[in-house]
Amino acid sequence: MDFTRSLELALYRTYAVPSIGRLLAETAELTERSQKRYDDTTLLLDAVVEHGFAGEQGRTAIRRINQMHRAYDIGDDDMRYVLCTFVVMPKRWIDAYGWRRLSRHETVAAAEHYRTLGRHMGIKDIPGSYEEFEACLDAYEEAHFAWDENARRVSDATLALMASWYPRPLAPLLRTVTLSLLDDHLLRAFRYPPPSAVTRACVRRAIRARGRLVRLLPPRRAPHYARQNREVRGLPERLRAGPVGHAPRSRPRRMPGATPGRGIRRVRRWSPAAA
Repeated sequence: MDFTRSLELALYRTYAVPSIGRLLAETAELTERSQKRYDDTTLLLDAVVEHGFAGEQGRTAIRRINQMHRAYDIGDDDMRYVLCTFVVMPKRWIDAYGWRRLSRHETVAAAEHYRTLGRHMGIKDIPGSYEEFEACLDAYEEAHFAWDENARRVSDATLALMASWYPRPLAPLLRTVTLSLLDDHLLRAFRYPPPSAVTRACVRRAIRARGRLVRLLPPRRAPHYARQNREVRGLPERLRAGPVGHAPRSRPRRMPGATPGRGIRRVRRWSPAAA
């Protein structure tokens, strides 16, 4: 649960970078097909975790990710920033709300996992340690978080998706809970009115209390993969439908604000021996 929620919020906060938010709005994957996009992202990233970088399913998932990214001329800086959110936000969430803090070994392992993923995605100048990932994330957000109307549409669609996983009458409450977990910098970028201090305190204390309860549960005896989460809907249909993810365009399209010539390039198919 902790990794799932933290990775959801990791991707969510990237919308506050206008070049990223505008791209996601243009593809309409998150505004018109929110659940499908959520499922596809989960299945692709989960395949790498479950089967490894050398496994055929993990390699296939990485190729699919690269095919979709090649459809757009995405700047290296934006790609690197998104990678940073995968490394930093889970640690920050788990240290604040989990049943225990991440160990140093786990922190280093997460950084190394996403460094490897980034290399297979052709991302340049990947940070070399967790501390460098964290510094890169904070500096990029300070420089680039800003208001964008299209990014706000993507944000609203994502909040609606998260609320759709629960009974409909709870939607307003769930929106308030989610906004209470966002920092002021992010709220300002989307122009959301900040929840009251009392509301924020109650929400965060409740989530910390949940962590204390989890600490009392017996240890998990079998692995739990993201594809098993209740938020992933229509999994059998998605697996029968063929390739996961949206169909890429035939030629890259440069997005406003992208640095010319610094898009995602074709990544040579690699083998376990080459890795």
